[in-house]
Parts: sequence; structure tokens; C-alpha cells
Amino acid sequence: MISRILKWGNSLAVRIPKVFADEMNVAENTSIQLVLKEGALQIIPVVETGWDLDDLLAGVMDENLHGEWETDQPVGKEQW
Repeated sequence: MISRILKWGNSLAVRIPKVFADEMNVAENTSIQLVLKEGALQIIPVVETGWDLDDLLAGVMDENLHGEWETDQPVGKEQW
């Protein structure tokens, strides 16, 4: 299939035909990785995994835990 590269703002854009998008299992807002290999552009869908609270909390250690901080005095009806 032959297509065209179009201008989109300061960038260039390529439309992905529906049959290709369906085969790649991609839709609007799907994250992709662009790879340049031997002069050819490859579009690779990124499989996004959800966040897991236990995994995130396992990464909290004394070395990366910040202390408390204050920004300023209350300016409205905030309760402190």
C-alpha cells in the first residue's frame, strides 16, 4: 500500500490505515515506540501495564523518602 507523509504543525504525520491498525491492535492514544532500523521506520505498540500500589510502595525507602515541607501561611479559610 502506498501512502503519503503529511505536515502536522512542525512535524510530519503518517496515517495508519484501519486494516493495519486492527492487525497491530492499536487505536487512538495507543502508546507506540518509533524505531529507525536500517533506514526504515518501525512502529511498535507499547504494552502498558497498570500501576500496582504494592509495587510502588516497595520502591519507597529511607534514601528516597522526603520529609515534610510547608509552602506558606493560610490565605483563606483553610484549616491547619
